[in-house]
Amino acid sequence: MNHFELFGLPFQFQLDGSLLATQFRELQRHFHPDKFATASERDRLLSVQKAAQINDAFQILKNPISRAEYMLSVNGVDIRGENKTLQDPTFLMQQMELREELEEIPESSDPESALFDFEQHASTLYKVQLAELEQLLVDERWEVAADAVRKLKFIVKLREEVERLEDSLLD
Repeated sequence: MNHFELFGLPFQFQLDGSLLATQFRELQRHFHPDKFATASERDRLLSVQKAAQINDAFQILKNPISRAEYMLSVNGVDIRGENKTLQDPTFLMQQMELREELEEIPESSDPESALFDFEQHASTLYKVQLAELEQLLVDERWEVAADAVRKLKFIVKLREEVERLEDSLLD
């Protein structure tokens, strides 16, 4: 049983977050180890294992990148934990330029405004890449979707750098 089946959800990238959370709570309520406190040792062990499986599946499905990676792995393309280099020079150059731009923000005349504009741009990049990934998964273009996930990870790291810079500017 895959994670989607466990939660009674269709195997698709687009998920209803509130339904996922509701299913999670229901499964946890049903399989929580406390409910099996007086059961046999075997049943207690099974409930602990099932609760752990439910927690792991929920963590994977609630995050778009890990959900996409999981969908890819179910379809024979396992990129979780890989160290493969992205082979898109245009995208990589764009990422280098964005990081250089981000590094220059603290020295700009209005760092807060520049950072806000940059964050808006990074957010747009994220949304566009996420939409592209979703379409590739719908089209079952697994290998191309794997590259889209790799790109999305770059953009997520860029957004994390934006948050760190924002924290340092606000201190």
